[in-house]
Amino acid sequence: MKSITAAIGILTVVKQLPSSINGNPRFQLDIDGLTCVTTPDSSYAYEVENFNGKFVRATIGTHYGVPSLNSLEQ
Repeated sequence: MKSITAAIGILTVVKQLPSSINGNPRFQLDIDGLTCVTTPDSSYAYEVENFNGKFVRATIGTHYGVPSLNSLEQ
């Protein structure tokens, strides 16, 4: 993970993406205007729906050139 930045705000689940090769869910997220995705086979993919519409602190980095969720806490 490269270029990690902090994001603070309301998390919104924009849409569910196609599952990973191993069948784990993936999501596109928005945190106060910053759009990112969950990385394939990340455990955060199972938690993001619980944080939908809530104020969160997150870090977002680039994973293979795609802005991706690195950490998440309420």
